[in-house]
Amino acid sequence: MSKSESIKAIGLELGFQQVGITDVKLDSHHQHYADWIARNYHGEMGYMARNVSKRLHPSELVPDTLSVICVRLDYLVEESRDLFDLLDHGRLAYVSRYALGRDYHKLMRKRLQKFADGIKQLHGSMGYRVFTDSAPVLEKALAAKAGIGWQGKHSNILHREHGSWFFLGEIYTDMALDIDDPVANHCGSCTSCIDICPTDAIVEPYRVDARRCISYLTIEHRSEIPLEFRTAIGNRIYGCDDCQLACPWNRFAKYTGEIDFQPRHGLDDISLMDCYGWSEADFMEKMEGSAIRRIGYQCWLRNIVIALGNAAPDPHIESTLKRDYARHSGFIQHHVDWALQQHKG
Repeated sequence: MSKSESIKAIGLELGFQQVGITDVKLDSHHQHYADWIARNYHGEMGYMARNVSKRLHPSELVPDTLSVICVRLDYLVEESRDLFDLLDHGRLAYVSRYALGRDYHKLMRKRLQKFADGIKQLHGSMGYRVFTDSAPVLEKALAAKAGIGWQGKHSNILHREHGSWFFLGEIYTDMALDIDDPVANHCGSCTSCIDICPTDAIVEPYRVDARRCISYLTIEHRSEIPLEFRTAIGNRIYGCDDCQLACPWNRFAKYTGEIDFQPRHGLDDISLMDCYGWSEADFMEKMEGSAIRRIGYQCWLRNIVIALGNAAPDPHIESTLKRDYARHSGFIQHHVDWALQQHKG
């Protein structure tokens, strides 16, 4: 067994579904990324425009890096309700499936550290650093180069036998390892992800304008939601999975065995009014250890108020929003005004 093969075996034993290895050359992605930034498609995510050279040159971020070990960890949980039935539901909330359980950053980082420890135990000391959706790392490009899958037209990584419902993680290392070949792109002429996007955020194949994306608007965007997107948001109170739900390759997705990814606090089938009823203390307590907590209570409430504006007509919603109006911040009141107008009109 080669060194690379033995490393992959360690990762699989730790519970990662796939391990791939690549080098640090990302030259083919430089122009695409520069164009994306130049068009301001990153919106308010200023960090995407910082440390660009380190993002495109892994050995600048972590000196002496020669290889990148990429991993895949599935997160899809078995549902009691069809997800298309849940989308734009008149009473229930939709939370992006990756955020139903424990914050994946913590789980992935801890497991990647165990992975690195296992490599050192078997092969001796090495320089390394672990990442999972953190720091200036072009993780999708690296995963594609490492053969984890190909980057689909919606920009997510796709696997022919596992779809796209998975997290990515990386270990930058100074070990010289055998690298894997990329896999072929199998999107073909399919445009399902582009066609279904509620806000037309996939402006062309393989290019997403984050400023139009519901995931960005409900998570990264911290100011008022632009009027042009509020109706399209529907009942999506945190993130959006439409492009993944529409992708034909996700019919092959496998359910996760990770207990930590199982839904907490009924978020997989919760009513909008229940979510609205959480106080800030409730939110902080229930979202302890969740990726959702980082958007803060005000943005959580903003998203729910918009969803309530899109909900089925209900006198209880109107009366509740009016009752609570005075105690809300001006930021929330602005969205309540819109929601009430929706119910009137």
